[in-house]
Amino acid sequence: MSSTHDGLFPDAAPAWLKPLVDNLDRVPDAYRRRVPPDVLAGIVEANNQAARAGALRDAAVLVLFSGPAGPSQGTPPLLPEDADLLVTVRASTLRHHAGQAAFPGGATDPGDQGPVGTAFREAWEETGIDTSRLYPLATLEKMFIPPSGFHVVPVLAYSPDPGQVAVVNESETAVVARVPVRAFINPENRLMVYRDVNAGRFAGPAFLLNQMLVWGFTGQVISAILDVAGWAKPWNTDDVRGLDDAMALVGHDNGYG
Repeated sequence: MSSTHDGLFPDAAPAWLKPLVDNLDRVPDAYRRRVPPDVLAGIVEANNQAARAGALRDAAVLVLFSGPAGPSQGTPPLLPEDADLLVTVRASTLRHHAGQAAFPGGATDPGDQGPVGTAFREAWEETGIDTSRLYPLATLEKMFIPPSGFHVVPVLAYSPDPGQVAVVNESETAVVARVPVRAFINPENRLMVYRDVNAGRFAGPAFLLNQMLVWGFTGQVISAILDVAGWAKPWNTDDVRGLDDAMALVGHDNGYG
């Protein structure tokens, strides 16, 4: 299987992932669509201030889909029932984004070979995943994440079978899970979560699962991916809750659906 000049293997994507891979350039717009203009302007200004102060740090996260590699039925190809997405929950003691569900990832090290190298190294350190089983498909546009000051590149990857994953270091990671994609699609698991930021109150898409509340940057990226891939189902965007209230629901009569 041949790779592109940057070490990516877009042809490794199974048919059911092709609609996402082929339209990946639409994800940033789908991501921003749910960010109010005043909040977006505040994020842009925070990015500019961090750049002027030399405080920006490069980082990457792994957006890993797993599922059958064989042909899919339907036009467009149907999402397999057993397709899943790798998600972690950060330890409650961390300085930034404590207790938050996230894609595996982190800051770039000097020896990393680009965003793919960072994403794969961090995923191995956090989940023990065998990165030789993974195919990096594409990279998304770099995104600024306040307040950590990271410039994050999401790396889309695929594996027909990534093998076992688990918490490697409890001081960094509380939960590691291969979550069925259908759990994110299920309208009953979707809600909007608001939080107060410098530019004002901002409600973004979130997912309430049996071990975690996926919100913030990760929730927005997953929501955008579902939209672009054509997997999203209509859901109640009027169900808006404060972050503390939503977190209190984790583990209470909710699941993958």
